[in-house]
Parts: sequence; structure tokens; C-alpha cells
Amino acid sequence: MTVVESLAPRHGLRVLITAGASGIGREIAVAFHEAGARVHVCDIDEAGLETLPEGITSSVADVSQEDQVERVFNDAAALGGLDIVVNNAGIAGPTGGIDEIASSDWRKTIDINLNGQYFVASRAAPLLRASQGLLINMASVAGRLGFAYRTPYAASKWAVVGLTKSLACELGPDGVRVNAILPGIVSGPRIEQVIRDRADKRGISYAEMEKENLSKVSMRKMVDATDIAAMALFLAAPGGSNISGQALSVCGNVETL
Repeated sequence: MTVVESLAPRHGLRVLITAGASGIGREIAVAFHEAGARVHVCDIDEAGLETLPEGITSSVADVSQEDQVERVFNDAAALGGLDIVVNNAGIAGPTGGIDEIASSDWRKTIDINLNGQYFVASRAAPLLRASQGLLINMASVAGRLGFAYRTPYAASKWAVVGLTKSLACELGPDGVRVNAILPGIVSGPRIEQVIRDRADKRGISYAEMEKENLSKVSMRKMVDATDIAAMALFLAAPGGSNISGQALSVCGNVETL
């Protein structure tokens, strides 16, 4: 195998992706599908699942509910095992000072962003041991930096990085690799809402808030969801076979938040 050949995942990989109906998850699902993988996704967005390319199977599920995660894995059993699991489901959580955030919003953010990843990883571990596969946990640059007024989100993403590094140590002797991808400011509706909320909190315009956010990125631009999908495919390719326990930022170098 040449170096160039090692950059592409092998055909026939069995892949499960959470929150795959839109955004980053959808781009990852489509990319693996185009690379010849057999892909199953789950999402709470039933309508979005119905628009996925033909050949991608799906389940409607909320990963913060353990019984629904179990159902996803039962549905994905049709793949005959799993080689790759992408723990992508997550929410932005509330915007506000620590003394303003409702405890229910804190719990919801942790339930989806952290507990959901735990439920999926716990269920996936035996299958990935059997295939000596790969677990990718979606974190964020907020998992390596402080993020004022977004404490629940940042706390959950720091925890995801800790989960990733711990599982890499635990599962590595069985041949399983575990990595986290840390997206930066990803263009799309979700970041637009985050910018709008922060602008409102600061009492400034959307344009001013967006400019301020990008001023903290060395490359002064957002990344695209396809950039995250490309990293996921590389980690699944032979060329990524010795990468484990890493928190890999795809962000244009976000310097601060």
C-alpha cells in the first residue's frame, strides 16, 4: 500500500453515527457512504433522516435515553458488527451567566453531550473490541478553552476529552483506537444562533459579534462541516491507524473564546 492509498478508508466499513440527520453528523455519514462504507445513523429529527442518501439506514432516537440507545444498536446489528462509531450528538446548551442558567438547562446539556456519549461508548465497546475498531467522540475547541456564558457546553466538552483519553487507555490494549475531534466555529444555522444569542447578551449587533469571534481565529474564518468529515475519514483510514488518545482540533487555530 502506498502512502496515498493509505489515506482512504477501506470499502465495506460498518459505521454508526449519532445525530446524523444534519450538520456535521450528516456530512460524516455522507462521506463514509461515498467511501463505500455501510452506514447507520440515528437522530431525533425523523424528517431529516428521511432525506439521507439511499443506502444509509437510520433510527429515530435521543441518545440521552439509554433505552433508545439500546434500540439504535439493535437496529444497527443488521450491519453485522461495527468498525467505526462516531459519537456526534450534542447541543449548544444555554447562553448566560452561571447564576442565570437554569439547572434544567444544565442537566439537559450534560445529559445529551456527555451522558449520551457514555451510553453509546458503553454499548459500542464490545463491538469495537471484536473488530479492533475506532471510536470518534465529537468535542469542541470549547473542550480546551474557557468559554464565558457557555459554561454547560464547555464543561461537557472538556468532559468528552477526558472520556476520550481515558477510553483510549482502557481499550487500546484490545486494539481499539479512541479519538476526539474538536471543531472550531463551524458555519451553519447552529453557530448563527449561538452568535445571535451572545450578541444579544452583550448588547451588540450580530455582525459585531461575528467579527469579534473570527478575530480570535488565527485564520480569520469559519470551518466547514466537510472539514470535520475529512478528519473522520482520515482517522478511519490505514494512515490513521496509530492515532489514538488525541484531541484533534479542526478550527483554523482558535486562540481564545
